[in-house]
Amino acid sequence: MTETDSLIEYPCEFPIKIMGRSDVLADQISLSNQNDLVQQSLSQSVLVIVKRHAPDFDDAGMAIRVSGGGKYLSLTCTINAVSRTQLDALYRELCAHPSVVMVL
Repeated sequence: MTETDSLIEYPCEFPIKIMGRSDVLADQISLSNQNDLVQQSLSQSVLVIVKRHAPDFDDAGMAIRVSGGGKYLSLTCTINAVSRTQLDALYRELCAHPSVVMVL
């Protein structure tokens, strides 16, 4: 399928949901606020990746939720998508991150 065959009309606002483990650094951290630190670490990593592919992304546009058990984080970033190529590259890089479990 080419960009002209795509069901998405570019440019558009496109939400990307990233789910990752919040305990990846738990063994390396001996602080009382380790969940906050891990959450910040994962969200900062995701932010760097997203901004690499969507430089106009506003940091304040990232929504973060912690799972009920505290083992996972859900991050939602709504970007201004300009092409399928951009989205594909972003998805590939996010999926390659060791803390990321799933990208939707």
